[in-house]
Parts: sequence; C-alpha cells; structure tokens
Amino acid sequence: MAPLSLNAAYKALNQGELVPVYYLTGDADILKEDLTKALVTAAIDPAARDFNLDVRSAGDLDGESLHALVETPPMLAERRVVVVKNLEQWRASASVWKVLARYLERPSPSTVLVLVHGAGEKVSPATAAKARHVNVDDLTPDAARRWAIERAERIGITLQPDAAAHLLSVVGSDLAHVRMEIEKLASACPAGNAVTTDDVARMVGVRRGETVSDWVAAAVGRDTAKSIRLLDVVVPQAGADGVKMVTLLGTVLLAVRHARALLDNGGSRGALEGAIRNSFFTARPQGLGSYTTEGGRYAGLVDRWTAQELDQALRTLSEADRALKSTGVSEEQGTLTTMLLRMARARVAA
Repeated sequence: MAPLSLNAAYKALNQGELVPVYYLTGDADILKEDLTKALVTAAIDPAARDFNLDVRSAGDLDGESLHALVETPPMLAERRVVVVKNLEQWRASASVWKVLARYLERPSPSTVLVLVHGAGEKVSPATAAKARHVNVDDLTPDAARRWAIERAERIGITLQPDAAAHLLSVVGSDLAHVRMEIEKLASACPAGNAVTTDDVARMVGVRRGETVSDWVAAAVGRDTAKSIRLLDVVVPQAGADGVKMVTLLGTVLLAVRHARALLDNGGSRGALEGAIRNSFFTARPQGLGSYTTEGGRYAGLVDRWTAQELDQALRTLSEADRALKSTGVSEEQGTLTTMLLRMARARVAA
C-alpha cells in the first residue's frame, strides 16, 4: 500500500481516526516532530500525559525493553503513547526487529506506537506494511510559507506573507533553520507589530532582490550583467552553495526547455505556464518562490531562448557542476562567472 501524505494523515486525525501503529519516514524531520505531537495530543488527555507517554531513542532499546514499553497498559486513561525515534540506529540484523515484527502482527489496542525513521534512511518494507505509513516530504514553497506564518503565530508574532516568502527564499527548505530565524524575529520585533519584509531583511542580512531565486531569474532572463553582479552578494550568503545554485538554475532551464519544445511543436502560448508549473511540482526544487507564480514568470522568458541555446546552456551547467564538485569553495564565484559568460557567448554565436 502506498504511504499516506502528511495532509492525508492530518485529515484522518482531524476526523478522529487513530490507529495502533504509525510509521513516519521522509526527509522533513521537523514535520515528523509536528505530526508526532499531534498524535500525542489526539491520543492522550494532557492531565494523563505524565504517566502515559514514553519517548525513547531506538538505540536505547533492545527487544526486551521494547516489549515492556508497548505492552504496558495505560494508567488511569484509555490509551498510552510510545514514541520510538531514530529507527535507523537498529542494525538490520538486530533481534529487536523480530520483537517489533511480532508486535505489529497483534498490536495492543490501548497503545499508540509511533515509529520514526530519520531523514534519508531506507524505509523498512515489513514495518510499512503493518503500520500506518506516513511519508513526510519537504514542503512546496506555498506550503512552507503557510507553515512559517503558522509557526510565527504560535510564538506570538504576525509574519506577513511577503516576509515569509523572503525568509524562505534566503533560508531555503530547512524548516529547522526557518524556525530558528522566526524565533530570532520574535525576540527582535516589538510585540503586536506585523513582521515585514524589511524586518526579515535586517535579521537575515539579505535584502529583497538579492536571493538565489533572484540570481536564477536574472540568468534565465539572460541579464548577464545582473546575474554576475548578484554573485557578489549571493555566493557569500549563509547556506549558499555553488552546486545547489547550478542545480536550481538547471531545474528551471529544463522546465523552460520543455516549454520551448511545446511551443516549437505547435503548442499554444497559454499552455507554457502550466507546463513549467507542472515541471516544478514534479521536480520540487527548493529555493524558488510559489511554483504557480514562478510558472508565470518563466513562461514569459521562453521567447528569449531557442531550443539550441537552451541545450547549450544545459551542457554548460553540467560542466560547471563537475568543476564545482572538484574545486574548493574559494573558487566557486569564478566558476559561476565563467559559466554565465559562456552562456552569454553562446547567445551571440547563435
């Protein structure tokens, strides 16, 4: 059975549906934390939580201790919750997996067991088959913006949508980092005031128009002078990485190439925006703004390229990617500048 999405898991939970075992996998650890808290809240009354909630790391458990945890009855409550984090700490051959497998065949009806696998780890097919498997991927830009606004509200500040979008364009998809920056904003901004884009720019040190997304837009828009100038402010930014920058630019150029092919084969101009938007939703690139908004932006740039120019640009990006992976960080800006100049020369030649 295919895993549930995060939205589907919350929908079932909001409808009052609780199952004996949940298995959380995927790359978004902070979202797995949020879902785990929601499961605990749904399963146990706060007054009974001290006696009926156990949160353990898998590395601290063997088969005997796991069996004792999951089979312990609740105290003065209908249910208890056991959370086991970092399942990747169990070796594949560890006997504790056999204990878990036996339990999954006949889980206790008075226990909600939440199993959490770390980001980037292989899914256990046997566990996924017997549990409510929820795969928690990174959020799309729109969903991440809503998450940031909601997170800010939880700690008492109002984060304007444009400010949230700018924060994400600078910080990226690491929601733990986003949460940390929101907490900084809460401590720096006066209570009761809405946090603006300028407030975010002062906090993170990056103004609007100076993000990786802005650099990509300049490069795709064939404004070579601006794209090279932006390297001076984008490359030194915390979290900026030449390989990631080239990957993001390549993802956008591939979407534009797809749209260019549609146009060259008789497709309507009205279909270009949807084609690019769908490419973004498929690839889920991190660092762009709203995929819907960006689809419109890049649809307007398709006419600036021929199919041959786009193919040459993508080859240039591939070469730059290899160069960046074999050089030091200090050489990143030079490699990126050379790449942009080669892309510009290809246009003149064409």
